[in-house]
Parts: sequence; C-alpha cells; structure tokens
Amino acid sequence: MQIRNFLIAAAFLSGSGHALQAKVVLPEILSDNMVLQQQTDARLWGWADPNATITVRTSWNDKTYQAKADKDGKWLTSVLTPEAGYTAYTIEISDGTPVVLNNILIGEVWFCSGQSNMEMPLAGFDNCPIEGANEEIALASRWKGIRVATVGRDGKTAPADRCRGKWETSCPENAPRFSATAFFFARMVNKVLDIPVGIINCSWGGSSVEGWLPKEIVSTYPDINLERDIRKVQPGDWWHWMSPTIMYNGMLKPLQNYTIKGFLWYQGEANVGRHKTYAERLKTMVDLWRKEWGLGELPFYFVETAPFGDGKGTAGALLREAQHKAESLIPNSAMISTNDLVEPYEATNIHPKDKKHVGERLAYQALAKTYHIQGIEADSPAYQSMTIEGNAAILDFSHARNGFNRMNGMVGFEMAGEDRVFYPAQGEVKWEDQKIRIRVTCDKVTKPVAVRYGFRDFLPGNVANLRELPLIPFRTDDWE
Repeated sequence: MQIRNFLIAAAFLSGSGHALQAKVVLPEILSDNMVLQQQTDARLWGWADPNATITVRTSWNDKTYQAKADKDGKWLTSVLTPEAGYTAYTIEISDGTPVVLNNILIGEVWFCSGQSNMEMPLAGFDNCPIEGANEEIALASRWKGIRVATVGRDGKTAPADRCRGKWETSCPENAPRFSATAFFFARMVNKVLDIPVGIINCSWGGSSVEGWLPKEIVSTYPDINLERDIRKVQPGDWWHWMSPTIMYNGMLKPLQNYTIKGFLWYQGEANVGRHKTYAERLKTMVDLWRKEWGLGELPFYFVETAPFGDGKGTAGALLREAQHKAESLIPNSAMISTNDLVEPYEATNIHPKDKKHVGERLAYQALAKTYHIQGIEADSPAYQSMTIEGNAAILDFSHARNGFNRMNGMVGFEMAGEDRVFYPAQGEVKWEDQKIRIRVTCDKVTKPVAVRYGFRDFLPGNVANLRELPLIPFRTDDWE
C-alpha cells in the first residue's frame, strides 16, 4: 500500500511539476552578448506554458513589461531601448522561473544575407583567403562594441519559428567565424559613430534569390518547379544550396521579430544566366522583407558581384547590369561596385580576397544615407549619356563632378562600330563646357556606335572618382 501511494504521489508530482518548474524558452538569437537596436521598441519573444503571464525586466531603466502567452505558448512583447552605449545590461524574463540575459549592448543592428561571399568568414574558405585575416583576427578584441550572430544553415520546406544562431563578442577565438564583409562593415560604422554594432549573418553559399522567398511567391515563377527543384531529404542528407524557398523558411522567417536597422545583401552569382528576371525578383524580395519585418522602408544596401570567368562571355556582366537596374527599382537602396577589387589570378576564384573594401563601401552607404554623416561620399560614377564626335565617343557620368582618378591610361573600355564587334579602347579625361567627361577612341573603329566598360565576365577596370569609388560597369547598347 505504501509503495502504491508513493507511485501515485510521484506520478502527480511529475505531471504537475511542469507548471511549477517550467521556465520560458527563448529563440537562440535572444542570448547573452546580443545587441538591441537603440531608441526603439525592440521586440522580444519566445515560448511558455499556454496562457502563461510573462514578465520582462530591463536593467537600463528597471522597468517591467508583461506579455501573455497564447494557446500554443507563444508570446511577444517589446521593450523601450535607450541611446546606444557601451554599458552592459541585463534582461530578466520570467513566467515564475527567471531566465537572465547578460552582457547586452544597445546599438545599431544590421541583418546581412546572401550567398557565399557574405557567408565567407575571416578564416576564409579552402584555397580562398581573406586579405589581412590573421592581423584582423589577432586584433579582434579591440572592437568591444562589435557583436555577431551567425545563423546556422537549415533549409525547410515550411516556415519555421526557430533557428540556430547565438551572439558572440569580437575576440580572436570567435572572429574567424565572423562574416568578413559584415565584420568590416561593422568596424567602419563602429569607428565613425563610436557606438556598438550588431551583425546578424543569415547567409548560405550558392543560394539564389529565390531561396530567400516564400513558396507563395516562388510558385508563380514559370521557370521554377518546386517539386523538381527542392531536393528531397534523406537520413543524413543535407539541403541542396540551390533549392528555392528553404532559406526563407528555415533561416529568415524565424528572425523577423528581431528589431533591426537595415539590410545588407551580397548575392547574385547563383542567378547568372537568369538576369532578365533578377531585378524584379530582388525588388520583390526586398518589398516582402520590409513588409514582414514591419519596420517601414528599411535601408537595403547590396554588393555588385565581382568579375569572374574567362573574360570572353558576358553572362556575369548581364547579371551585374540587372543588379544596377534593381537599385533604381528599390526605394532606399544602393549598390556598391566591386569591379576593381579583384586580382588577375582571381579570374577563376569566385571568392575574391578583398572583403575589407567591400564592407567599408557598404558602410559608406549606411553612414552617408542612413546616419546622414556629412562629407562622406558613397556612390560610384555611373554612365549617363554618350555623344559621338567624329571617331570619338564622349561620355557623361554621375557622381564624378570633380573628375576621375586618372587623366588617361584608362583600362576597361571597349568600342564597336556598326558590325557590333568590340575592341579594346582608350579613355582619357576631356574638359568641356565646364564639365569633366571621358573621351573614348579605338584605332580599329572609325565610326563608333557603342561603348562598353568592364562589360565582360572578367574585365576589371581602373577608373574611379576622386574618392576611389570605381566606375560601375556599363554598356551604351542593348545588343544581346
């Protein structure tokens, strides 16, 4: 009888003890060392017992907030954050049993996404180094205000509410795993604004723009067959990097409650050959992300894919042209050019080593346009118009009001006549009507019809404005 009563009591305690011993469950992105967006209503969320009352206390103002879990145990609230600074705070979240988050900074949070060149860590990939990586990693502890959360690869066929990715401080032990591009962005912003910067790196090498869109949108694209294109999972298998929708479902969707300042995007290589649809699909992606985050027209700064290939084809150039077009379609966006950031031997390396200038150019966009720091230029020279004068083409450009980085010896121009055959051409500065233009000639073309610059898979140029921002590759023709 005593044994029976003991078993009944044990069963009662084990069944009712869940309510007594339960504590809130948080997504991994809400962790020690995180950065919360300053001076806003920063969202916090998680899971608890159904209908439980959740209390949240923030140490910076000793204020308490309450949330109510729904019937499935999900809860969401927001907390008012102060000005950015280096003081470390705590947040206590409890439904009776507290969970404490420590070493929290208040600053600026940027969401970084794309494929391998965004994912590429400071440690590099096999046979693909990051220039200056060892020094940057060794000095990583200097950047007390930089924190990075790297989201684990996890493809899913339906939207998930959880993903892997905890915040890490900047130190030699952690820095090798940080996205190099995002780290250099954060470092420049941190140096200029002198406030903490948090980076959420949510990228997957080889992913296409369709991988970051939901089924409802991708299923309307005539060139995508979800049954065919999403790889079937087998035990021990891994998700195919080219599959549509799975990054959106498994990695992006779980993070949309996190309050951010803006987006950084470094992708395009996987869409080479599909340039005719890229600009509109990128716009669709940005529109959707902004809508689902619900934070207004968040800035979207993105990277032009670098020169890559044998230099004969133009598939990569056509994709870069589509990227430049996307900039005009997407409000509050800007593209940075990377045409000058490759070495000749990197023609067959899709992961160029110079990520420092990529990250810094993205930072210039944010500093000039989001944070409104006067004096910083962010935009590259871009082609505007052409006139023909005899055997020469006279070209006008935006963002080059004070001229270019060289008077002559310009590399990257090509010219064609009516036969549509392009030959290497020479460019030189031409002063006319109080404007600085570029005059292009070619000894093989006496009656020019079209000019191109850097418009091949691999044709790096050397033309830039006075702030060393490179001329964006272009063509004056529309020939296929």
